[in-house]
Amino acid sequence: MSVRIEVVHALSEEQWVLPLELNEGATVEDALVQAARDLVFGRFALDQLTVGIWGEVVERNKPLSDGDRLELLRPLQIDPKTARRIRAKR
Repeated sequence: MSVRIEVVHALSEEQWVLPLELNEGATVEDALVQAARDLVFGRFALDQLTVGIWGEVVERNKPLSDGDRLELLRPLQIDPKTARRIRAKR
């Protein structure tokens, strides 16, 4: 049996989606290893990025479920509280 997932990475100007089929019981780390073999995803420092599933940060040993959307999360450019204060001043 297998699980089908998507690995997603988005920058402000582009986004990439990589569909993967992995063995049942595969973890986030297994998916990242597989994604690193892809020409596009291999350019990113996957071992240094925070990862999430459907917007929730997860550990790399978390088992994947069929239909998961594994997101490679960029570091924050600005603290959310600071950003709110700046918007409120405008």
